[in-house]
Amino acid sequence: MSDKPKVAVLGAGTMGNGIAQVFAQHGHPVVLRDLDGNILDHARRQIERSLARLAEKGRIRPSEKEASL
Repeated sequence: MSDKPKVAVLGAGTMGNGIAQVFAQHGHPVVLRDLDGNILDHARRQIERSLARLAEKGRIRPSEKEASL
């Protein structure tokens, strides 16, 4: 369990998924919510792709990618 506060992000659009990703990368437990389940699915895939690119470029370790998800 993280000692950092839990973060809730309401809205999983471009800004929402970016905000959720940044908090997750910094060790916060994150809850991402949206009224549209399709948008939530898209946000999850976008975050996974973004973290994969960062890992491929060496900006984060693969373990950091997994921890953020």
